[in-house]
Amino acid sequence: MLTADQIAAMVNARIHGNPGTTISAVSSFDDAGPNDLTFAVDHSFFSRLDETNAGIILVPNEAPAVAGITLLYSDNPKLAFFKVVAHLMPAEPLAAFIHPSAVIADDCTIGDGTCIEAHVSIGKGCTVGSHVHIMANTVIGKQCRINDACRISPNVTLADKTRIGRQSIVHPNCVIGSDGFGFVQDGHAHAKLVHTGYVHIGDCCEIGAGNTIDRGTLGITRIGNGVKTDNQVHIAHNVKIGDNTLVVAQVGIAGSTTIGTDVIIAGKAGISGHLNIGDRAIIGPYAGVSGNVRPDDIVSGIPHMPHKIWLKVARIIPRLPNLRKRLLSLEKRLKKLESSRTEQS
Repeated sequence: MLTADQIAAMVNARIHGNPGTTISAVSSFDDAGPNDLTFAVDHSFFSRLDETNAGIILVPNEAPAVAGITLLYSDNPKLAFFKVVAHLMPAEPLAAFIHPSAVIADDCTIGDGTCIEAHVSIGKGCTVGSHVHIMANTVIGKQCRINDACRISPNVTLADKTRIGRQSIVHPNCVIGSDGFGFVQDGHAHAKLVHTGYVHIGDCCEIGAGNTIDRGTLGITRIGNGVKTDNQVHIAHNVKIGDNTLVVAQVGIAGSTTIGTDVIIAGKAGISGHLNIGDRAIIGPYAGVSGNVRPDDIVSGIPHMPHKIWLKVARIIPRLPNLRKRLLSLEKRLKKLESSRTEQS
């Protein structure tokens, strides 16, 4: 159990209401009960603060005060909320363990405190750091390196020479280091290019479920430190992604494209190959990026264009059928006028 006073001290928040209010669990805004902590960061919730049954609500500093409700004002209420979640529901400590069914090459190096679950396969020449958790049915190829405190979820495949930085998480069913879509025309056939590169994933990354990240054809496919990818993302051969970039679900990035630092790529965007996306750029959802994007630009649409222009285009598109009818009508009237003038002359 935690009191509002204790939570405020934990997350550096300001209390409105009863500092002795206690909670023992956390929940969403609509599902919370009297013993739950919740949070409200969207302005649409501010008029509904008296509708939740939560015992305590974490809110941003601009939220209105409501009589009879214990509020905790925070600069970042969502982050504060999940600090409390971590306190109430701490992760189970990792116990060193290697399951008897795991198949590990004799020359592998395994660090202290590492847990390797059932039916894991680790190839020759691999190095696995300390306090790494490799879950069931994962296959790790030859000469891979997994640094300290990583978590590799079930059914992951790491192909030969893959590098994973410290404290990174790879979610289930990812395939990292498979061959890229590399072929060359040979008459009517498509000859496969031999891929000798590998994938390097930096520190503190999180790779979403079902991601596919191709090895470099010759060099490296590089994912920078702090990069977070959502589920079902595809990253092709020799792509470079800068530090702290976010890649949302179902994004596809074609080969040899370079993404800068602190970039946001929204869901289902597609980015062509051999492009440069500048630092801090934002790619809108469903965008089709066919050319370079400058640093700090915000683009949307297919083909991509400045976001403000795309907003105007998006408003026009539903009106196009009626505009076409009006245009055809005007063309007919113009032809009649021209015909009438010709007859008069």
